[in-house]
Amino acid sequence: MNIPLLMPQLGNETTEAELTEWLKAVGDPVREGEQILIVTTTKLSMEIEAPATGVLKDIVVPEGDIAEIGATLAIIATE
Repeated sequence: MNIPLLMPQLGNETTEAELTEWLKAVGDPVREGEQILIVTTTKLSMEIEAPATGVLKDIVVPEGDIAEIGATLAIIATE
């Protein structure tokens, strides 16, 4: 099963954030709750956690790109 990693709501007025650094690469195992991505807005830097345990199957939005709240950032394949 494929589980999307979505850009979370980061504040009332925030509509987008830059993907600063992926802490995992495609093919790496991930655990639910593990920090796998750092995003940055004009006001904060935040670590994003994996929503499920599995393997990071695909990175949809690469480092340096900007994504809107709710956008799919990556796909995690579960067993």
